[in-house]
Amino acid sequence: MTSVCPFAKAARPDDSCLRKSSENNNKYRVENDGKDKKKPNESSSVSPKCPFGYDSRTFKLGPLSCLLCQALLFNTSKCVPCSHKFCNACISRSKDCPLCGADIEKIEPDKDLQDTVDHFIEGHARIKRSQVNTESKEVNSDNNKVTYEDVSLERGAFLVQQAMRAFRAQNVPSAKSRLILCSEDIREQLERMGNSSELCSQLGAVLGMLGDCCRAMCDAASAIGYFEESVEFLSKLPSDDLEVIHTLSVSLNKIGDLKYYDGDLQAARSYYSRSLDVRRNALKDQSNAPSLTLDVAVSLSKVADVDRSIGNENVAIEGFMEAIKCLESVTLSPSESGLEERRQSVLEFLQNQLSENQAISSV
Repeated sequence: MTSVCPFAKAARPDDSCLRKSSENNNKYRVENDGKDKKKPNESSSVSPKCPFGYDSRTFKLGPLSCLLCQALLFNTSKCVPCSHKFCNACISRSKDCPLCGADIEKIEPDKDLQDTVDHFIEGHARIKRSQVNTESKEVNSDNNKVTYEDVSLERGAFLVQQAMRAFRAQNVPSAKSRLILCSEDIREQLERMGNSSELCSQLGAVLGMLGDCCRAMCDAASAIGYFEESVEFLSKLPSDDLEVIHTLSVSLNKIGDLKYYDGDLQAARSYYSRSLDVRRNALKDQSNAPSLTLDVAVSLSKVADVDRSIGNENVAIEGFMEAIKCLESVTLSPSESGLEERRQSVLEFLQNQLSENQAISSV
């Protein structure tokens, strides 16, 4: 699963808003210099804050979080006799309570707490800013007037963040559940607003993550279905966005991998070739993108590997050699150590493939 949230751009605070907020704060300090107390009936602003600790700018652990996967509780289960609560998938791996060390005699579902978590998601995490009244709501009391601001999160970002936490902790059912909710939200947006680049990009990325979840759960058929749908939405987008190109080609490669492991080599080669075409076409317009050149080399090696498996040895060697030339043409700066490490890893694999061929030929 990708470590990049597809909603990261949407969730980034607007610089102009921050400047305006800073200017207002400075003005407030000047106007109130020397004043120790607020006058009666004076307005004050309450910053957005979720009562459970999940505010609109940060993602924190709260009372509805599992301390093991650090995501929202899913299939909440209670340890007996200590009564500490975790996700079922998380606590099922333990014989002792991770919090108190007590022996776990049995694990019981906690439906009431899980209902609370589900209500929280429906009432808070799934709120869309476009549906929230942007005008502040005012609550009057006897002595003052308090202005409450919007406490909702950017659409989808919260659910994806929770899913990524759960997936990293190998709580795949939890991750899948959150991603399904997120995909449903985006589909609703698509129905109301029509296809847009932003929504198609987000849905394509989320569907790819769902494919990763199904693959981790050994459900190859569902994984292929999600990856195929991801490809469908990402293919609607302009080909000049490197992030979209990467996600699209990776989804195609993952379908190819599943076909390869299932023994359908011709289908695997077809998907690998489609991924290669996507990356090659993008490289024509983005020739100065080293990461894209590395992606092309990876696709060439995948196609060549299948060619070797189906007996097209000469074609495979040509593919491996072309991939090596791609990698040798890449020039990286010292600051791009991550790409250099990846380049060396792929290059080593390709050279080993050619060495194996030479060893077989000499026998």
